[in-house]
Amino acid sequence: MNSPIDTVPPPSAPPPPRRGSAAWFWLIVVLLLAAGGGWFGWREWQHRQAEVRAAEADADQRLEALNQRLDTMRTNQEAQNRRLVQADNTNRVLRDELHGIGQRAALIEDSVSKLADPDRHGAQAMRLDETELLLTLGQQRLLIAGDLEGARRAYALAGGVLDGIDDPAYLSLRQTLLQESAALKELGIEPRVQAMAKLDALAQGLSLPAATPAQAAAADAPWWKRAFGVLIDVQPRDRSIATHPDDRAAALAGLQLEITLARAAAERRDVEGYRAALKRAEAWVLRLSPPSPAQQRQLAQLRELAALPLSLSVPTLGTTLQQLRQLRTAG
Repeated sequence: MNSPIDTVPPPSAPPPPRRGSAAWFWLIVVLLLAAGGGWFGWREWQHRQAEVRAAEADADQRLEALNQRLDTMRTNQEAQNRRLVQADNTNRVLRDELHGIGQRAALIEDSVSKLADPDRHGAQAMRLDETELLLTLGQQRLLIAGDLEGARRAYALAGGVLDGIDDPAYLSLRQTLLQESAALKELGIEPRVQAMAKLDALAQGLSLPAATPAQAAAADAPWWKRAFGVLIDVQPRDRSIATHPDDRAAALAGLQLEITLARAAAERRDVEGYRAALKRAEAWVLRLSPPSPAQQRQLAQLRELAALPLSLSVPTLGTTLQQLRQLRTAG
Protein backbone atom coordinates (compact mmCIF):
# COMPACT_ATOMS: atom_id res chain seq x y z
CA MET A 1 0.00 0.00 0.00
CA ASN A 2 1.37 3.24 -1.13
CA SER A 3 1.69 6.18 1.18
CA PRO A 4 0.37 9.61 0.36
CA ILE A 5 3.85 10.88 0.18
CA ASP A 6 4.68 8.49 -2.57
CA THR A 7 1.87 9.88 -4.71
CA VAL A 8 3.38 13.41 -4.85
CA PRO A 9 5.26 13.82 -8.15
CA PRO A 10 8.85 14.99 -8.01
CA PRO A 11 9.52 18.66 -8.79
CA SER A 12 10.20 19.43 -12.50
CA ALA A 13 13.60 20.69 -13.65
CA PRO A 14 13.95 24.45 -14.45
CA PRO A 15 13.69 25.33 -18.16
CA PRO A 16 16.98 25.93 -19.99
CA PRO A 17 17.92 29.58 -20.58
CA ARG A 18 17.07 31.23 -23.94
CA ARG A 19 20.23 31.81 -25.89
CA GLY A 20 18.55 33.16 -29.04
CA SER A 21 17.39 36.39 -27.37
CA ALA A 22 20.93 37.27 -26.19
CA ALA A 23 22.37 36.69 -29.65
CA TRP A 24 19.82 39.02 -31.26
CA PHE A 25 20.55 41.62 -28.63
CA TRP A 26 24.28 41.59 -29.28
CA LEU A 27 23.69 41.58 -33.02
CA ILE A 28 21.53 44.69 -32.73
CA VAL A 29 24.18 46.35 -30.56
CA VAL A 30 26.90 45.56 -33.11
CA LEU A 31 24.72 46.87 -35.96
CA LEU A 32 24.03 50.05 -34.04
CA LEU A 33 27.73 50.53 -33.37
CA ALA A 34 28.55 49.86 -37.04
CA ALA A 35 25.85 52.32 -38.16
CA GLY A 36 27.14 54.93 -35.75
CA GLY A 37 30.71 54.41 -36.93
CA GLY A 38 29.64 54.58 -40.60
CA TRP A 39 27.62 57.73 -39.98
CA PHE A 40 30.55 59.32 -38.15
CA GLY A 41 32.97 58.27 -40.94
CA TRP A 42 30.60 59.62 -43.62
CA ARG A 43 30.35 62.95 -41.81
CA GLU A 44 34.13 63.09 -41.46
CA TRP A 45 34.55 62.31 -45.19
CA GLN A 46 32.01 65.00 -46.12
CA HIS A 47 33.84 67.46 -43.91
CA ARG A 48 37.16 66.65 -45.55
CA GLN A 49 35.62 66.91 -49.04
CA ALA A 50 34.22 70.32 -48.14
CA GLU A 51 37.67 71.41 -46.92
CA VAL A 52 39.27 70.14 -50.16
CA ARG A 53 36.70 71.99 -52.28
CA ALA A 54 37.21 75.14 -50.25
CA ALA A 55 40.99 74.83 -50.68
CA GLU A 56 40.59 74.32 -54.44
CA ALA A 57 38.27 77.32 -54.70
CA ASP A 58 40.75 79.39 -52.71
CA ALA A 59 43.60 78.25 -54.96
CA ASP A 60 41.55 79.08 -58.08
CA GLN A 61 40.80 82.53 -56.71
CA ARG A 62 44.47 83.11 -55.93
CA LEU A 63 45.48 81.89 -59.40
CA GLU A 64 42.92 84.16 -61.03
CA ALA A 65 44.16 87.07 -58.94
CA LEU A 66 47.74 86.31 -60.00
CA ASN A 67 46.67 86.17 -63.66
CA GLN A 68 44.92 89.50 -63.29
CA ARG A 69 48.03 90.99 -61.71
CA LEU A 70 50.16 89.60 -64.54
CA ASP A 71 47.79 91.09 -67.13
CA THR A 72 47.93 94.40 -65.32
CA MET A 73 51.73 94.27 -65.24
CA ARG A 74 51.85 93.46 -68.97
CA THR A 75 49.51 96.34 -69.72
CA ASN A 76 51.64 98.68 -67.63
CA GLN A 77 54.79 97.43 -69.36
CA GLU A 78 53.27 98.02 -72.80
CA ALA A 79 52.20 101.49 -71.72
CA GLN A 80 55.73 102.19 -70.48
CA ASN A 81 57.17 100.95 -73.78
CA ARG A 82 54.81 103.23 -75.71
CA ARG A 83 55.81 106.14 -73.50
CA LEU A 84 59.49 105.38 -74.10
CA VAL A 85 58.96 105.23 -77.87
CA GLN A 86 56.97 108.46 -77.76
CA ALA A 87 59.67 110.11 -75.65
CA ASP A 88 62.32 108.92 -78.10
CA ASN A 89 60.37 110.37 -81.03
CA THR A 90 59.87 113.61 -79.14
CA ASN A 91 63.59 113.82 -78.39
CA ARG A 92 64.39 113.20 -82.06
CA VAL A 93 62.03 115.98 -83.13
CA LEU A 94 63.49 118.30 -80.51
CA ARG A 95 67.01 117.52 -81.74
CA ASP A 96 65.99 118.31 -85.31
CA GLU A 97 64.34 121.55 -84.21
CA LEU A 98 67.40 122.47 -82.15
CA HIS A 99 69.62 121.77 -85.14
CA GLY A 100 67.40 124.00 -87.28
CA ILE A 101 67.51 126.73 -84.67
CA GLY A 102 71.30 126.47 -84.63
CA GLN A 103 71.41 126.83 -88.40
CA ARG A 104 69.14 129.86 -88.29
CA ALA A 105 71.26 131.39 -85.52
CA ALA A 106 74.39 130.91 -87.61
CA LEU A 107 72.69 132.47 -90.62
CA ILE A 108 71.46 135.41 -88.55
CA GLU A 109 74.93 135.93 -87.14
CA ASP A 110 76.39 135.87 -90.63
CA SER A 111 73.79 138.34 -91.89
CA VAL A 112 74.30 140.69 -88.96
CA SER A 113 78.05 140.66 -89.57
CA LYS A 114 77.42 141.75 -93.15
CA LEU A 115 75.03 144.59 -92.28
CA ALA A 116 77.96 146.99 -91.78
CA ASP A 117 79.06 146.53 -95.41
CA PRO A 118 78.08 149.72 -97.35
CA ASP A 119 78.17 147.93 -100.69
CA ARG A 120 75.76 145.14 -99.73
CA HIS A 121 72.88 146.33 -101.99
CA GLY A 122 74.95 146.54 -105.16
CA ALA A 123 74.54 143.08 -106.75
CA GLN A 124 71.63 141.59 -104.79
CA ALA A 125 69.23 141.47 -107.74
CA MET A 126 71.89 139.91 -109.97
CA ARG A 127 72.70 137.31 -107.35
CA LEU A 128 69.03 136.43 -106.95
CA ASP A 129 68.73 135.97 -110.72
CA GLU A 130 71.83 133.79 -110.74
CA THR A 131 70.51 131.75 -107.81
CA GLU A 132 67.17 131.20 -109.54
CA LEU A 133 68.93 130.17 -112.76
CA LEU A 134 71.17 127.68 -110.96
CA LEU A 135 68.26 126.18 -109.04
CA THR A 136 66.27 125.82 -112.27
CA LEU A 137 69.23 124.18 -114.02
CA GLY A 138 69.76 121.76 -111.14
CA GLN A 139 66.11 120.76 -111.04
CA GLN A 140 65.92 120.25 -114.82
CA ARG A 141 69.15 118.24 -114.93
CA LEU A 142 67.77 115.89 -112.31
CA LEU A 143 64.26 115.54 -113.76
CA ILE A 144 65.08 115.45 -117.47
CA ALA A 145 68.63 114.11 -117.76
CA GLY A 146 68.80 112.28 -114.44
CA ASP A 147 72.18 113.91 -113.77
CA LEU A 148 72.40 113.68 -109.99
CA GLU A 149 75.97 114.97 -109.79
CA GLY A 150 75.12 117.92 -112.03
CA ALA A 151 72.14 118.76 -109.84
CA ARG A 152 74.33 118.63 -106.73
CA ARG A 153 76.89 120.95 -108.29
CA ALA A 154 74.19 123.40 -109.39
CA TYR A 155 72.70 123.49 -105.88
CA ALA A 156 76.16 123.97 -104.36
CA LEU A 157 76.80 126.93 -106.68
CA ALA A 158 73.37 128.35 -105.84
CA GLY A 159 74.20 128.10 -102.14
CA GLY A 160 77.47 129.95 -102.67
CA VAL A 161 75.72 132.73 -104.58
CA LEU A 162 72.94 132.98 -101.99
CA ASP A 163 75.51 133.30 -99.20
CA GLY A 164 76.55 136.63 -100.72
CA ILE A 165 73.07 138.09 -100.05
CA ASP A 166 72.90 139.57 -96.56
CA ASP A 167 69.24 140.54 -96.60
CA PRO A 168 67.55 139.04 -93.49
CA ALA A 169 64.43 138.35 -95.57
CA TYR A 170 66.28 135.47 -97.27
CA LEU A 171 67.37 133.66 -94.11
CA SER A 172 64.60 131.07 -94.38
CA LEU A 173 65.45 130.61 -98.07
CA ARG A 174 69.06 129.76 -97.22
CA GLN A 175 67.92 127.25 -94.62
CA THR A 176 65.54 125.62 -97.13
CA LEU A 177 68.38 125.41 -99.66
CA LEU A 178 70.60 123.70 -97.08
CA GLN A 179 67.92 121.10 -96.35
CA GLU A 180 67.29 120.43 -100.05
CA SER A 181 71.03 120.12 -100.74
CA ALA A 182 71.37 117.69 -97.83
CA ALA A 183 68.52 115.58 -99.29
CA LEU A 184 70.34 115.44 -102.64
CA LYS A 185 73.59 114.40 -100.95
CA GLU A 186 71.85 111.54 -99.17
CA LEU A 187 70.70 110.02 -102.47
CA GLY A 188 72.76 107.09 -103.71
CA ILE A 189 73.27 105.92 -107.26
CA GLU A 190 70.59 106.97 -109.70
CA PRO A 191 68.13 104.08 -110.23
CA ARG A 192 68.30 104.40 -114.01
CA VAL A 193 72.09 104.04 -114.03
CA GLN A 194 71.88 101.12 -111.61
CA ALA A 195 69.30 99.33 -113.79
CA MET A 196 71.38 99.89 -116.94
CA ALA A 197 74.51 98.53 -115.22
CA LYS A 198 72.66 95.40 -114.12
CA LEU A 199 71.27 94.91 -117.63
CA ASP A 200 74.79 95.19 -119.07
CA ALA A 201 76.07 92.62 -116.58
CA LEU A 202 73.18 90.30 -117.46
CA ALA A 203 73.81 90.67 -121.19
CA GLN A 204 77.52 89.91 -120.80
CA GLY A 205 76.78 86.75 -118.83
CA LEU A 206 74.35 85.30 -121.38
CA SER A 207 75.36 82.12 -123.19
CA LEU A 208 73.72 79.07 -124.67
CA PRO A 209 72.71 76.58 -121.94
CA ALA A 210 74.33 73.18 -121.96
CA ALA A 211 72.70 70.54 -124.12
CA THR A 212 69.99 68.58 -122.36
CA PRO A 213 69.95 64.74 -122.26
CA ALA A 214 67.19 64.77 -124.85
CA GLN A 215 69.37 66.76 -127.25
CA ALA A 216 72.33 64.43 -126.68
CA ALA A 217 70.11 61.45 -127.39
CA ALA A 218 68.87 63.13 -130.57
CA ALA A 219 72.46 63.38 -131.81
CA ASP A 220 72.83 59.58 -131.49
CA ALA A 221 69.44 58.82 -133.06
CA PRO A 222 69.07 56.83 -136.31
CA TRP A 223 69.57 58.59 -139.64
CA TRP A 224 65.86 58.71 -140.44
CA LYS A 225 65.09 60.36 -137.08
CA ARG A 226 67.86 62.90 -137.52
CA ALA A 227 66.64 63.61 -141.06
CA PHE A 228 62.99 64.14 -140.18
CA GLY A 229 63.50 65.45 -136.65
CA VAL A 230 63.95 68.95 -138.07
CA LEU A 231 60.46 68.85 -139.55
CA ILE A 232 58.62 67.16 -136.68
CA ASP A 233 59.42 67.69 -133.01
CA VAL A 234 57.24 66.25 -130.24
CA GLN A 235 57.22 68.28 -127.03
CA PRO A 236 54.86 68.74 -124.07
CA ARG A 237 51.91 71.01 -124.71
CA ASP A 238 52.69 73.42 -121.85
CA ARG A 239 56.12 74.49 -123.17
CA SER A 240 58.14 74.81 -126.37
CA ILE A 241 61.89 74.42 -125.86
CA ALA A 242 64.32 75.11 -128.66
CA THR A 243 66.34 71.96 -129.30
CA HIS A 244 67.82 72.57 -132.73
CA PRO A 245 71.10 74.57 -132.65
CA ASP A 246 69.72 77.17 -135.06
CA ASP A 247 66.58 77.62 -132.94
CA ARG A 248 68.65 77.92 -129.78
CA ALA A 249 70.93 80.52 -131.35
CA ALA A 250 67.87 82.46 -132.54
CA ALA A 251 66.33 82.29 -129.06
CA LEU A 252 69.55 83.59 -127.50
CA ALA A 253 69.65 86.42 -130.04
CA GLY A 254 66.03 87.26 -129.20
CA LEU A 255 66.87 87.34 -125.49
CA GLN A 256 69.82 89.66 -126.10
CA LEU A 257 67.64 91.88 -128.28
CA GLU A 258 65.00 92.21 -125.53
CA ILE A 259 67.68 93.09 -122.98
CA THR A 260 68.99 95.76 -125.38
CA LEU A 261 65.46 97.13 -125.80
CA ALA A 262 65.03 97.16 -122.01
CA ARG A 263 68.28 99.11 -121.67
CA ALA A 264 67.14 101.65 -124.25
CA ALA A 265 63.80 102.02 -122.45
CA ALA A 266 65.61 102.51 -119.13
CA GLU A 267 67.82 105.18 -120.68
CA ARG A 268 64.80 107.21 -121.76
CA ARG A 269 62.87 106.35 -118.54
CA ASP A 270 60.12 104.45 -120.38
CA VAL A 271 58.87 102.30 -117.49
CA GLU A 272 56.19 100.48 -119.51
CA GLY A 273 58.57 99.67 -122.38
CA TYR A 274 61.27 98.61 -119.91
CA ARG A 275 59.03 96.15 -118.10
CA ALA A 276 57.45 94.86 -121.32
CA ALA A 277 60.90 94.08 -122.78
CA LEU A 278 61.92 92.21 -119.62
CA LYS A 279 58.63 90.28 -119.71
CA ARG A 280 59.38 89.17 -123.28
CA ALA A 281 62.90 88.25 -122.17
CA GLU A 282 61.37 85.82 -119.65
CA ALA A 283 59.63 84.03 -122.53
CA TRP A 284 62.96 83.63 -124.34
CA VAL A 285 64.57 82.22 -121.18
CA LEU A 286 61.75 79.67 -120.92
CA ARG A 287 62.34 78.70 -124.54
CA LEU A 288 66.10 78.24 -124.18
CA SER A 289 66.08 75.52 -121.51
CA PRO A 290 63.74 73.24 -119.55
CA PRO A 291 62.86 74.08 -115.92
CA SER A 292 66.00 74.02 -113.77
CA PRO A 293 67.54 75.95 -110.84
CA ALA A 294 69.65 77.99 -113.29
CA GLN A 295 66.54 78.97 -115.23
CA GLN A 296 64.75 79.97 -112.03
CA ARG A 297 67.71 82.18 -111.07
CA GLN A 298 67.62 83.91 -114.46
CA LEU A 299 63.86 84.46 -114.19
CA ALA A 300 64.23 85.82 -110.66
CA GLN A 301 66.98 88.18 -111.87
CA LEU A 302 64.77 89.46 -114.70
CA ARG A 303 61.84 90.02 -112.32
CA GLU A 304 64.10 91.83 -109.87
CA LEU A 305 65.29 94.10 -112.68
CA ALA A 306 61.69 94.76 -113.74
CA ALA A 307 60.83 95.89 -110.20
CA LEU A 308 63.59 98.53 -110.11
CA PRO A 309 62.52 102.20 -110.38
CA LEU A 310 63.93 104.30 -113.21
CA SER A 311 63.75 107.75 -111.65
CA LEU A 312 64.63 109.38 -108.36
CA SER A 313 61.99 110.42 -105.86
CA VAL A 314 62.90 113.64 -104.00
CA PRO A 315 59.83 115.07 -102.21
CA THR A 316 61.62 118.35 -101.36
CA LEU A 317 62.89 118.98 -104.91
CA GLY A 318 61.97 122.48 -106.10
CA THR A 319 60.92 123.90 -102.72
CA THR A 320 63.81 126.39 -102.64
CA LEU A 321 63.06 127.62 -106.16
CA GLN A 322 59.37 128.01 -105.37
CA GLN A 323 60.11 129.91 -102.14
CA LEU A 324 62.58 132.19 -103.95
CA ARG A 325 60.01 133.09 -106.58
CA GLN A 326 57.41 133.78 -103.92
CA LEU A 327 59.80 136.07 -102.03
CA ARG A 328 60.73 137.97 -105.18
CA THR A 329 57.07 138.34 -106.15
CA ALA A 330 56.16 139.60 -102.67
CA GLY A 331 59.11 142.02 -102.68
